[in-house]
Amino acid sequence: MKDLAMSAVLRLFLLSLLMFGASLAHSADVRFNGVKPAVIIDVRTPQEFAAGHVDGAVNIPYDQIDQGIASLKGLKKDSTILLYCHSGRRSAIARETLADKGFKQVMNGGAMTSVMQNLKTCSAKAC
Repeated sequence: MKDLAMSAVLRLFLLSLLMFGASLAHSADVRFNGVKPAVIIDVRTPQEFAAGHVDGAVNIPYDQIDQGIASLKGLKKDSTILLYCHSGRRSAIARETLADKGFKQVMNGGAMTSVMQNLKTCSAKAC
């Protein structure tokens, strides 16, 4: 039964990568606390992601971030990465994992609600 559940989670994860794109494209130009992230990563489970997420975010569960980060085409070690989860705990763990892999600009946005409050959409004239 446990193998079946893990298989379902893996399928949801892979499906979310296909659906939401394993690229760095965003639907809008955004800033988080004045910084433009190259990518926004939701590190919650695929089920949590499916229930609601930040527009433009990709889903890579925190316990799969080590392998999943490679699926993001064009991401460099100095790219700015914004992570979030439900409370900030899983995004903190994911931030440490990415820092250990050599990523230099990883921001822990904390809770999804906090990210949504602090994420500003920019126009061509101002942010």
